[in-house]
Amino acid sequence: MQAVKIVITGPFNAGKTQFIRAVSEIDVVSTESKITDPAERIKDETTVAMDFGRITIEDDLVLYLFGTPGQRRFDFMWEILSEGMLGFIVMVDSTRPETFREARYILQVFRGYAPTPYVVAANKQDLSEAWSPEDLRIALKVDPEVKVIPCVATDKEQVKNVLLELLYTILERLDLEETELAEEEAER
Repeated sequence: MQAVKIVITGPFNAGKTQFIRAVSEIDVVSTESKITDPAERIKDETTVAMDFGRITIEDDLVLYLFGTPGQRRFDFMWEILSEGMLGFIVMVDSTRPETFREARYILQVFRGYAPTPYVVAANKQDLSEAWSPEDLRIALKVDPEVKVIPCVATDKEQVKNVLLELLYTILERLDLEETELAEEEAER
């Protein structure tokens, strides 16, 4: 059996915990704490270390999902959680443009940890004020080849779709690397 580590990251309240809960076949291990700062009282709790879930894709493929804290005061966990990841998802609440700059920052930080494939999940696409994935791409300054996928983090099928798109991106990268190695060998 092959285990693949996937990290779900993004700003505070982007939907990372809900995303993992929507598909995990085990009870999600969550390190949530009550929010005491009135400025952050968008919700009652926040992730302080990580969320962990698991989903079996096929008999021989399991995804381990690690959700990061979204607040910078817990960013020391980001690098720890990124170790060994084969790819990552940046969750963005597409109804809150005030968080887009933070999402762009987090994206750059994770790209610095490892040159792994990633996708952007444009969450809350069921709401009328949601920015479209293409507008979100422009706001985040994401390259055209990076997939920006519409989703609703509480919808299991949409979450699965985001995970599959990331897996396809990882496989494309692996195929490209194998082709490049074969070409280098042929030249020798």
